[in-house]
Amino acid sequence: MRIVVAEDSPILRAGLVGLLEDEGHEVVAAVPDAVRLREAVAEHRPEVVVSDIRMPPTHTDEGLRAAIELRAADPKLRILIFSQYVETQYASRLLAGNSAGVGYLLKERVMDTKDFIDALERVAAGGTALDPEVVSQLVGASNSRRTLDTLSPREREVLGLMAEGRSNGAIAAALFVSERAVEKHVASIFTKLDLPVSSADHRRVLAVLRYLGV
Repeated sequence: MRIVVAEDSPILRAGLVGLLEDEGHEVVAAVPDAVRLREAVAEHRPEVVVSDIRMPPTHTDEGLRAAIELRAADPKLRILIFSQYVETQYASRLLAGNSAGVGYLLKERVMDTKDFIDALERVAAGGTALDPEVVSQLVGASNSRRTLDTLSPREREVLGLMAEGRSNGAIAAALFVSERAVEKHVASIFTKLDLPVSSADHRRVLAVLRYLGV
């Protein structure tokens, strides 16, 4: 896939480029700030953007605000935020802007390059990939509790793991249950959240958005 990387640390930027290229992806631009991120996306029309949040000139939330703007301009653009920080307000806006193709990973919690690549590929395919800490803080900041009251404790566990982007098989392994049991929980979640089968929507992502309250 064609990727733009936005990261102000030269060492980490070079590391991301090397990793992605080693996996067979094409990094069409690697830039150090949000201004050049916007320019690179306009010039190269990538499929995916991998972006930090805090970049020059203010080192606050430039990367995330740029990601929101880019998604508003092109809803098909996939975004993977890769940062040290959780910014719940802007993260909620990024997730709410479109129901597919968004990820948010925390740098210090990605212990394996395979996990990063797997998350990137889920996002590129239209799914979500959210760090558990991001999920926790988004849920804590949301008003989604009434929506979730209809779910059983196990269904809430399953939905939380879905928010991280895990497959049914991975959820089954994490909860020490059969994959068939997970399938039943997922079907029940869709029913309780009133998410009927639709060719236009990705129900797993829509369920996650309900869970996060965005």
